[in-house]
Amino acid sequence: WAPPPNGRGCTPERAWRSLAHVSKASLQPGDTVLFRRGGVWRGSLRPRSGAEGAPITYGAYGEGPKPLFLGSVSRNDPTDWRQEEGGCWSTGGAMPEPQEALPPVDAVERAMQWGLHTEGGAQATRVAVEGAESPAACRIACAASGKSGNQIQLIATGLKIEEGRTYRLRMSGRCTQPVVLRLPSLMSVGAPWTGYSTGPALRVRRMGPETTTCTQYYTAATTTDNARLTLYLGGVLPAGATLEIDRVSFAECPAGEAPNDGVLPVDVGNIIFGNEQSCGVKVWTREDLKTQGQYWYDREFRKLYLVSATNPALFYKQIECALTGHIVNQGGTSWVIYENLALKYGAAHGFGGGGTHHLIIRDCDIAWIGGADQYGDGTRRVRFGNGIEFWGSAHDNLVERCRLWEIYDAALTNQNGGAVAKEYNLTYRNNIIWNSEYSFEYWNRPEASETYHIRFVNNTCLNAGHGWGHAQRPDPSGRHLCFYTSPAQAHDILIANNIFDEATKNAFYAP
Repeated sequence: WAPPPNGRGCTPERAWRSLAHVSKASLQPGDTVLFRRGGVWRGSLRPRSGAEGAPITYGAYGEGPKPLFLGSVSRNDPTDWRQEEGGCWSTGGAMPEPQEALPPVDAVERAMQWGLHTEGGAQATRVAVEGAESPAACRIACAASGKSGNQIQLIATGLKIEEGRTYRLRMSGRCTQPVVLRLPSLMSVGAPWTGYSTGPALRVRRMGPETTTCTQYYTAATTTDNARLTLYLGGVLPAGATLEIDRVSFAECPAGEAPNDGVLPVDVGNIIFGNEQSCGVKVWTREDLKTQGQYWYDREFRKLYLVSATNPALFYKQIECALTGHIVNQGGTSWVIYENLALKYGAAHGFGGGGTHHLIIRDCDIAWIGGADQYGDGTRRVRFGNGIEFWGSAHDNLVERCRLWEIYDAALTNQNGGAVAKEYNLTYRNNIIWNSEYSFEYWNRPEASETYHIRFVNNTCLNAGHGWGHAQRPDPSGRHLCFYTSPAQAHDILIANNIFDEATKNAFYAP
């Protein structure tokens, strides 16, 4: 490893200042990134993979509290809030659509071809488009919607992106029935389906019979000539509806045009008030806003509404809005060590991502995590968020001596659904967990999957179901060990030498 020519990042006096800079750094196996104790960083960390015998380490230096990563934005200034009708206050607001006309058909548009994928009983077909304005036009007729987004996918591959650059997708669309679409994800073409954008997060747009123009920005997290756009339509496009996409343009963002950082780009999964003295209560429509502390996130205009007797910044003093996203987004990484870090106020997972192996997470604090809208459309009313989640084919990972509390779902979990996966050699030991809905959760589907060599030992688990999210859940549980129905083959799972104290429902649940 050779230090940068200007020496930046090599000494405490010339340290990098942002997680985004760390995520973009060309780290090599064996490198170490140290965060100053007592420091605070907002956003998401995307770690790099090391190699066998040469892991990349993310740790701490100096004295004082553990380096703190926050997955939230603060709204502590009275000018952050605007008074609305009905005792509500609002913050955020929609990023305006660019006003220029749709660009002429370009080479990218001529080359782009949409592919259609269906699974799980969903049924959709491509329909010929007559008189389309562009070769990238596509019409989808839905016969059976399915239950989840992945069951109907509209896919375009072969897109060239360069790490750190911002790209703009523009397209027009219309649908024979009203529909709320989450705009396409920018991602890898194959498993583990790694996201290729660090932001802004995906917008949600309403469509009907009239043509609607949509704009989405992506900041590339990698360099590749084969990125993929995926529009998830399963469970969203109604049966009997026909969706038409036309005039698609994907290109680097024009100079001088950038996303508006003043908006709240993604769902707010929780609001933490007054240095963790209380939290907000999420509701699903504006009409549900009635009592102090209730809030609603408007997905179309990316705006937060909060019920408050006075300006919220004066009523609560300190306000943290937890945004949807993993604080450490480690999908597809391997040979990484995290130690002595603190993660708070993320609305998805603390550590999240699929397809990981040979990770060590030790001596970390993870708290006030979860509550985001799992499906992103506000209609199915399912929330999620785990402290540390190993998703899909995860193996040879270790979590030890961590503290986890106030987690909406599970403090610790390995789980899988959809693709066949093997989960093995996962160890959770000597951790302290309290005020989480589940201390440890496990499930693996489908039947062809396999789970083995799982160790949950020497952990202390307190007050399952006593956390912030319990009263807000549609399915309040409070279980220390939650083993949902798992048809996968499973053997050699050891739960030993733990302490379980006080659960609102079950110490051990296995239907």
